[in-house]
Amino acid sequence: MMLTLAVDCMGGDVGPAVTVPAALTFLARQTAAETAIRLLLVGRQEAIAPLIPGGDERLRLVHASEVVAMDEPVAMALRAKKDSSMRVAIDLVKQGEAQAAISAGNTGALMAIARFVLKTLPGIDRPAIATILPTVQGHTYVLDLGANVDCAPEHLLQFGLMGASLVAALEDKPNPSIGLLNVGEEAIKGNEVVKRAAELLRASGLNFYGNIEGDDIYQGTTDVVVCDGFVGNVALKTSEGLAQMIATFLREEFSRSLYTRLAALLARPVLRSFKARVDHRRYNGAGLLGLRGVVIKSHGSADSFAFRCALERAAQAARQHLPEMIAERLAAHGSSP
Repeated sequence: MMLTLAVDCMGGDVGPAVTVPAALTFLARQTAAETAIRLLLVGRQEAIAPLIPGGDERLRLVHASEVVAMDEPVAMALRAKKDSSMRVAIDLVKQGEAQAAISAGNTGALMAIARFVLKTLPGIDRPAIATILPTVQGHTYVLDLGANVDCAPEHLLQFGLMGASLVAALEDKPNPSIGLLNVGEEAIKGNEVVKRAAELLRASGLNFYGNIEGDDIYQGTTDVVVCDGFVGNVALKTSEGLAQMIATFLREEFSRSLYTRLAALLARPVLRSFKARVDHRRYNGAGLLGLRGVVIKSHGSADSFAFRCALERAAQAARQHLPEMIAERLAAHGSSP
């Protein structure tokens, strides 16, 4: 079966100079044993055509005359730019011509357009943004990361159901553990929303571990971490800032003197391995869960390597029919009307 991905080539801080080379590398890495993949490169023809080789039947350029800017107001992107590369890519999923859409563009606009075009699954009030973070044991999935800054307990329960479906689809773990991010492990801790959410998760039939704290995220205590978008986004950006600070400190310390520069040469294999383990680019590609289709959000500043990782994540989610898996879990839970 042919798997088709729609790529918003104009989105992100750089646009086609990153997205198109990433797409070409992604295709080149596909093996004959894997599902055949075709890419629909969506955007302005004059910007994309010079960057792609001719004669590759796995590539097709889909012209879109408009671009959603990174600082574009959501209402403008949704109502006034119906021929934007972002909108056209998502329309291709809606029409069944693609099984997933990938964009590095404006997050708010992407969520609004995807929700408007694809609609949410039965039983889902609000889509959530989910991504992978590295841990000492491997990695964990965290949601929501910014789509919903104010949540009711029922929304956090839905995030748990969607997160469990995500891990079951991508990790082959039919019963992943779910943790609720809180200010303490005890049941009496937290605000009323979190306390009630814990009660709902405990009664849901999910493998609910209980409350977890911030340090549990990187300990890998649970397979899924559930939180509202305000907390999740702060935690994510704090983590990114900490990683950048540590990298800066290491460069400064290793460049202080001739001795430390020599030490850096000796430590290069260890530093290279360390960098690979914590390289945030490897985890690029956040899923917009709860929609009737697969949509993957790449970081706006992603380079070619990071955007390729987002493409790989989209292909994996589409192969596993992630929206259908979420719908099945919701139906089994009795969340759908």
